[in-house]
Amino acid sequence: MSVVTRFAPSPTGFLHIGGARTALFNWLYARGRGGKMLLRIEDTDRERSTQAAIDAIVDGLNWLGIGWDGEVVYQFARAARHREVAETLLASGHAYRCYASPQELTEMREAARREGRAKLYDGRWRDRDPGDAPEGVKPVIRLKAPLIGEIVIEDQVQGRVVWQNENLDDLVLLRSDGTPTYMLAVVVDDHDMEVTHVIRGDDHLTNAARQKQIYDALGWAAPVMAHIPLIHGPDGSKLSKRHGALGVDAYRAMGYLPVALRNYLVRLGWSHGDQEIFSTEEMIANFDLPQIGRSPARFDFAKLESIDGHYIRQASENELLAAIDQLLPHLANGEALAKRLTPTVRQQLAAALPSLKERAKTLLDLIDGASFILSDRPIDLDDKAKTLLTPDARALLGEIAAELASVEPWTPAATEQAVRTFAERKGAKLGAVAQPLRAALTGRSTSPGIFEVLNLLGKSESLARLADQSGHNAASPVSA
Repeated sequence: MSVVTRFAPSPTGFLHIGGARTALFNWLYARGRGGKMLLRIEDTDRERSTQAAIDAIVDGLNWLGIGWDGEVVYQFARAARHREVAETLLASGHAYRCYASPQELTEMREAARREGRAKLYDGRWRDRDPGDAPEGVKPVIRLKAPLIGEIVIEDQVQGRVVWQNENLDDLVLLRSDGTPTYMLAVVVDDHDMEVTHVIRGDDHLTNAARQKQIYDALGWAAPVMAHIPLIHGPDGSKLSKRHGALGVDAYRAMGYLPVALRNYLVRLGWSHGDQEIFSTEEMIANFDLPQIGRSPARFDFAKLESIDGHYIRQASENELLAAIDQLLPHLANGEALAKRLTPTVRQQLAAALPSLKERAKTLLDLIDGASFILSDRPIDLDDKAKTLLTPDARALLGEIAAELASVEPWTPAATEQAVRTFAERKGAKLGAVAQPLRAALTGRSTSPGIFEVLNLLGKSESLARLADQSGHNAASPVSA
């Protein structure tokens, strides 16, 4: 049997982080068995489904590197097929027309709640003569579900799950306007798409019982089911925005690498020994459904940052530059930064990345750490840098600039020698000279090594920045 999985999101919003994990699990399971993963957009809710949401889902999957096989299937476009199957069930006696009014249905629900019954619909039109139908009322079509026995799902994650048929309603297959319900559409689509494994959140577990009844009524084999626990916040509560319940696009804008987010998501609920870092090939080779835990996974930003930092440190300078280029369109100041990235500045940034990436947890950290390269003169000073640049320190900068103006060639070793010689002559510790120098050159109190900064900026830019803060122009700055 060739494995076929599917990811079937509703396009009513962004690609949620939980949905991304579901897509990843489906993709890994299929790829690891030489099978296919299909993408179905469940857009039957016409009021809430939007093209913008569809675009966000497709874009998010592409960014994460989760591909699908074949064309995207749109559920709404298959409504005629869903109606055809409902009529088939009607003709075979496995479904019936129900003419109950909204008022009657409300009364049934209220009575069931008063009596503590799980079954809300009392089946009054189940075996009734259609000739009794009231005039002018358009009926719904309901499944004639079994009244005794049980529905059993041998779930790959949850284990054996059993429901008593006596507690399940005759669910609606077609609404009175002829539109199919979610339950019917999902069964028909999964069957027609030859889906062999349904891997989805455990909030769909109760749906599995009802859908299994439809499969049985049609005489179709149900796919293998695997209902994965939802993602909770670090405190164990339902995932909220403060915990990380955001769209994949938000994680991209926060500067996470797609390979890191994939690695983090695969470990949310699935384990392979104590291994934390997985290449894509390792994920595909090792992923399996029984290794998914039954308890909700807890989202942990600190863990995500740790994994992202690992991948940033492992990435080459060219890979990081490409990732930054892809990130910029998603940042508020991205257009301005893109204009700033001239060929010369790109070379400077590439040269700085080996130092910057050692401390960075995200691409935003890299961009922030490289702000001294990306900033136009006069550069902005943060509060700590302003504190360091006292009047005496600014005067000292003028003297250092004059000393540095004669340095040739402009190398880290040569500038370090000049600054050390200057500090000794002034009777000052190197740090007392390096700190205001760093503040003037970078606008920060922390940065890569100061002599690396001087080398990255070049002689002309370094002396110009010192002049901005000291008010003293070194004689005839030489271009780097």
